[in-house]
Amino acid sequence: MRVTAAVNILTVNSVAFKMKGQIPVKYACDGEGINPPLEMNNIPADAKSLVLIMDDPDAPKGLFTHWIVWNIPPNNMIAENSNPGISGINSARKTGYHPPCPPSGSHRYYFKIYALDTTLDLEAGETRDALEDAMAGHIISQGELMGYYAMHDGQN
Repeated sequence: MRVTAAVNILTVNSVAFKMKGQIPVKYACDGEGINPPLEMNNIPADAKSLVLIMDDPDAPKGLFTHWIVWNIPPNNMIAENSNPGISGINSARKTGYHPPCPPSGSHRYYFKIYALDTTLDLEAGETRDALEDAMAGHIISQGELMGYYAMHDGQN
């Protein structure tokens, strides 16, 4: 996705895990399955909303979208176990957060945050393609946090 103006780099962090660190089991399917808390810094002053896309590029059948949310208020925090905006449909064909649950090995999970110069006129349950089409030309900054996850307790 192309940024329309490279004003600054939006940074994404979590108190739960570091960049390229292990995502705690609490946030996965073999734990509580709730979303981790996220913190964003350097959100442009003119941002009207944020978009979150969480995906796994290591899924067996290709890119797996775990969570898409838009019209998130441009605050610095997304709370643990929350639904901060309007949710679209994920690759599991459900809305809301779909926790990491790799069938084997360790997978990478990207939490991508986009700052937009507008809010989006999309209904809940829209697809990632529809979201990306609506975002086109409105991204003013973006950032991401990546964590790894592998199943625990001998599960595969």
